[in-house]
Amino acid sequence: MENKLKLINEMAVDNGSKIVMLVMDGLGGLPLEPGGPTELEAARTPNMDALTARASLGLSDVVAPAFSPGSGPGHMSMFGYDPLEVLIGRGVLEAMGIGFPLTHKDVAVRANFCTMDASGNITDRRAGRIPTEECAKRVEVLRQIQIPGVQIFVEPVKEYRFVLVLRGEGLGANIPDNDPQLTGIPALPIVAEDSASEKTADILRQWWAEANKLLAAHPPANSCLLRGISKDPGMPRFPEVFKMRSAAVAVYPMYKGVARLVGMDVIDHNGETPAEEFEVVRQHWDEYDFFFVHIKKTDSYGEDGDFEARVHVIETVDEALPILLALKPEVIVITGDHATPAKLKRHSWHPVPVLLAADSARFGVPGKFGEALCLHGTLGRIRHVDIMPLALAHAMRLGKYGA
Repeated sequence: MENKLKLINEMAVDNGSKIVMLVMDGLGGLPLEPGGPTELEAARTPNMDALTARASLGLSDVVAPAFSPGSGPGHMSMFGYDPLEVLIGRGVLEAMGIGFPLTHKDVAVRANFCTMDASGNITDRRAGRIPTEECAKRVEVLRQIQIPGVQIFVEPVKEYRFVLVLRGEGLGANIPDNDPQLTGIPALPIVAEDSASEKTADILRQWWAEANKLLAAHPPANSCLLRGISKDPGMPRFPEVFKMRSAAVAVYPMYKGVARLVGMDVIDHNGETPAEEFEVVRQHWDEYDFFFVHIKKTDSYGEDGDFEARVHVIETVDEALPILLALKPEVIVITGDHATPAKLKRHSWHPVPVLLAADSARFGVPGKFGEALCLHGTLGRIRHVDIMPLALAHAMRLGKYGA
């Protein structure tokens, strides 16, 4: 990866052109029945459909065929970092998303409040999606836990999510999630996968046992699941590699975190809807060359199995799209970080639609933006890690390779 990024950096040209990367989280979908439309195909999207007339379309494998990616690998791949070479833990992304000042000594954990029954089996992995204010109350309870030899920080994130950070000497992070990703069974044991992580695993076991005692009196969030146990690996900085002033506009902390991790500025705002997020881009248009704009609810409703709600979110994005198009970016990319079909209620391995609109694009046959049209698009079948170099090339930001 470093060699490729070094080469891109050597070829990159700062010519003042602008790129917008619009990411509808979990965009890839599936028909509910044979011959039916995916969520994207079912949505009324006249603005995206019109954009296909001056765009290259394709389908993209986020990691590789048959790999179902997490959000971290999905975003790193879109940003040009090969997810097979660098795996960023969700804990680090969540901590950075809320602006927590991680140090090299820290192990960060992304945690979910959950509901467990009297037998210790998980009945709801998200505790009914409790509101953020309820999350904050339970975080205050968990801050009572102290374990000798380590500093412990517990911070609320959003809804049922919170961050646990351990700070101390000799803490490794090679520990799998204790979230089984299923209901009706207990949480998985917390086990280190190497000797360097044994100390951390022991601390987490102690912490989790105490957390369960304290949370027992606070249903429905009467337990928690630990995920994405990780440390900051130190990444090449996106603005320096690609020679662009770069900014992120997102609502959920995790996606702010992945942007901060690679060195993008995260624009503070109070927007919630796609139109409000796009207005933030408009307000800061002159300050940056690259905008990463993230829409979350396409993924959330996919995990809930709500096909129609996913369709509605896509339609609200399309209704607001003229705000971005009026800014006349040299390149606009519309894609997702992975597929989350409502039919499956989970992230999946299916390739993700990609629309890359630019005057320099090789145009195909215009039509309804969706998986079927993308299957026959001029981009063909690509890897997500190639989206960023393709965006640079179409913005005339890459020089010639070789003599």
